[in-house]
Amino acid sequence: MKFDRRTALLAGLAAPLVANAQSAPPHGDTPLPAGYADPVETIDLWPKGAPGRPARLPLEKVEERSVNAATPNRAVSGVANPRMAVFRPHVANGASVLIMPGGGYVRIVLDHEGYVLARWLAAQGFTAYVLFYRLPGDGWAAGPDVALSDAQRAMRLIRARATRDALDPERVAAIGFSAGGHLCADLATRHAVKTYDPVDAADKHAARPFVAAPLYPVISMSAPDAHMGSRAQLIGKDASTALEAAHSPHRNVSKTTPPCFLCHAEDDNVVPVENSLLLRAALKAAGVPVETHLFTHGGHGFGMTGAVGKPAGAWPELLMRWAHSQGLA
Repeated sequence: MKFDRRTALLAGLAAPLVANAQSAPPHGDTPLPAGYADPVETIDLWPKGAPGRPARLPLEKVEERSVNAATPNRAVSGVANPRMAVFRPHVANGASVLIMPGGGYVRIVLDHEGYVLARWLAAQGFTAYVLFYRLPGDGWAAGPDVALSDAQRAMRLIRARATRDALDPERVAAIGFSAGGHLCADLATRHAVKTYDPVDAADKHAARPFVAAPLYPVISMSAPDAHMGSRAQLIGKDASTALEAAHSPHRNVSKTTPPCFLCHAEDDNVVPVENSLLLRAALKAAGVPVETHLFTHGGHGFGMTGAVGKPAGAWPELLMRWAHSQGLA
């Protein structure tokens, strides 16, 4: 589609706000070093609170896990008010990215798989949204679909706000890591599945990403390839084979799945590289474009900072080249 930034800016003056009073971004107890400022804007996903709330809402907690004050490594658990933290570029290219950090569906790893990447993407001209999604073990009515509900809603909200934010509503990408990679792949393959009842006009928008990048993702929910911790949190230790299939993204690929970028380290001893290979094979079989990078060294959970000096450290530049080749920017 043709996108004119000036026209969008002018139209945005008359566009209604989709969300008003918003939650503050989470803050840990340890002051962040220079260059690591938290975002100043958040967007709550659900105007009247998240649907299907448990009898006892989880208590959000921010834990600093780093031993080096110069490299924060915060983890968020107990998300009761799902939202997006927004990082805006100084010079926008009109495209945006929804980021889904990992954490085994027990927590959300905030910095090296979230905020650090968001700052880097903003420096490239992208508007970046870090998703604080609900966790399936916290008792929400949607059960194993609760995080997907938040991801679908986030994509629709980004598009609903596109005019006022001077963004192209079509060029909205998704990227996720580990369990967040599972969520990203779940969104890419089940974007049209109804996981919640519409709450406002934003839900008329599509949830399908323009492109998707599940990185070292949890994909299979079946042994021997499943990450058993993520599996237990998502579908339970005694899940049936039917439930495994329903929540294994490689079993749900279709021709409507967007083009995908995959990367994984061969020495990943947490989430086996076979997870990415299973997804790649399913994408190829469905005729969905896919670019795949397998690295000799990198381990698991390298994000933006854990693979410096290793072959896997090349992934951000490879992703950016692929994104340009797909027309994202």
